[in-house]
Amino acid sequence: MSTPTTRVATGGTVRLTVAQATVRFLQAQSSERDGERQPFFGGVFGIFGHGNVAGIGQALLEAELGVDAGDGWVPPAPLPYMTGRNEQAMVHAAVGYARQRDRLQALAVTASVGPGSTNMLTGAALATINRLPVLLLPGDVFATRVATPVLQELEQPSGCDVSVNDAFRPLSRFFDRVWRPEQLPAALLGAMRVLTDPAETGAAVIALPQDVQAEAHDWPVELFRERTWRIARPAPEAALVEEVAALVRQARSPLVVAGGGVVYSRATEELRRFCEATGVPVAQSQAGKGSLPHDHPLCLGAVGATGTTAANEIAAEADLVIGIGTRWSDFTTASRTAFQNPDVRFVNINVAGLDSVKHAGLPVLADAREALTVLTAALEGFSLPPEHRERCHRLNEEWDAAVERCYSSGIGEETGLLAQGEVLGAIEEVADPRDVVVCAAGSLPGDLHAMWRVRDPKGYHVEYGFSCMGYEIPGGIGVRMAAPDRDVFVTVGDGSYLMMPTELVTAVQEGVKIIVVLFQNHGFASIGALSESVGSQRFGTRYRYRDAAGRLEGPPLPVDLAANAASLGVRVLRAGTRTELVAALREAKAATETTVVHVETDPHSQAPRGGGWWDVPVAEVSHVDSTRAARAEYEAGRARQRPLL
Repeated sequence: MSTPTTRVATGGTVRLTVAQATVRFLQAQSSERDGERQPFFGGVFGIFGHGNVAGIGQALLEAELGVDAGDGWVPPAPLPYMTGRNEQAMVHAAVGYARQRDRLQALAVTASVGPGSTNMLTGAALATINRLPVLLLPGDVFATRVATPVLQELEQPSGCDVSVNDAFRPLSRFFDRVWRPEQLPAALLGAMRVLTDPAETGAAVIALPQDVQAEAHDWPVELFRERTWRIARPAPEAALVEEVAALVRQARSPLVVAGGGVVYSRATEELRRFCEATGVPVAQSQAGKGSLPHDHPLCLGAVGATGTTAANEIAAEADLVIGIGTRWSDFTTASRTAFQNPDVRFVNINVAGLDSVKHAGLPVLADAREALTVLTAALEGFSLPPEHRERCHRLNEEWDAAVERCYSSGIGEETGLLAQGEVLGAIEEVADPRDVVVCAAGSLPGDLHAMWRVRDPKGYHVEYGFSCMGYEIPGGIGVRMAAPDRDVFVTVGDGSYLMMPTELVTAVQEGVKIIVVLFQNHGFASIGALSESVGSQRFGTRYRYRDAAGRLEGPPLPVDLAANAASLGVRVLRAGTRTELVAALREAKAATETTVVHVETDPHSQAPRGGGWWDVPVAEVSHVDSTRAARAEYEAGRARQRPLL
């Protein structure tokens, strides 16, 4: 809930347009947790068209100029405007920003009616799936319908009150359309309630008809008072804490699976105290990676389909699994094959009711930090046997040795193309402990999840709820905007790079330095390997000319992505060997501007695997030998799936 921060005069009004009132309201919102208060909105990304240029665009201009509406109102916080190049990318940048700020701050994003707004749909889905706050302000059709159908309006014979923006409804946690000025306060307050609720947050959408944006109204001055939205830390019920503690004491092989909620709650220190006091080891989801540093003796690393041998071996035996802040995706559970103990039970500590009941677990609705604090106290005097701790440490060391062999494999010297693992090893060698690695799609997220040695809770940023190709560069921009004191290493394959390279222009414009490591695979390396594993022989996954038979199996295309990046205004360095790569990365780190480091890599190179499985169905009937063989392997994997009930 929100509380006023300053007293304001009551009973007065100020005449503003709907758009001007919206911008003023955003400037007056703050969030607070643990006594730390900050402006909630760090800025607005936008691309203007006829659906928002005269409304939100004009209002942002007045905010930038510091125009006085005549009532003497002083903005509590600035609201800088930033121009994006792609509407989807702007939302990705906002998501990266919100995640790096632990959901305590967010960005707003505005686009014009029509394709500008529908380009934000993918970003909305990504934000909602990852439970990250972003406010979307799409333009909309005329409320008056005075000139219907207007340019870019979708006509539906079933009703005149539908527009393309209704597609946001299933992708967002909050949706409203302001047909009249009087509806704006409820829409704004409703959006803020969702954006600042850790259990409900995601994309919040307020659709603004283009005529309504420019319409004037007399607003009560109370709407623009400074409001502080307190981010709740719900405490667990005492009886549930005792029940969980009893389950831990009875367990022979308990395991914590740490998700993003541990990081967002800033509960990493409490997690460390809990595992050191009890001896319970910790495995990590993609979003939870970094909840313990990689070299902690009880950190087993990644779990599941892209997990380590250490985490997956302990997970297979675990009789009690305590999920903290995880939504239990199929990758985390290895498509429900990771937990093989027939007596396994689950405890789910989460602020979201939806996640707390998964796998028929004991639901503990609570903030991660609060729950870990009281659970550690309830387990005072309990500790697993020393040999259990020693085994976890040994398994961890064995996996670390496998990672080191991958990082220093020397494949590049033999083949002339660096292995993906060699490139990641070079980045890790150059990166400082507080630097951030960013990724989203392809085979890189799996390799990073399994191998990257995280040394700081905010040093790992892989978007894997939606695993959206194209997220990497704009997401990295958002991360750097949120953490200007950290270098950001964006790791991206050529396929994902081609989806969204234009935001390099935004990085240049805003002076936001990121280091983009571009892996040139000449195709979709991840899906190529997956295609091979399901018996489809990398069909349609390579960037090739057509051959004499008309198939896309000819020579590689003469694509020069380094030249493309240079044309967008960034520094470009090329590297062919590991020595050249390390030198280029050091040069990029020492620079003050965005740099793209281009490296040719081997799409067939494989990182060490941790034994996890992922359910990707294979054709049940096929006349291709490779597909039939893959189907047999698939059936064997599926036989290990468990309902976890």
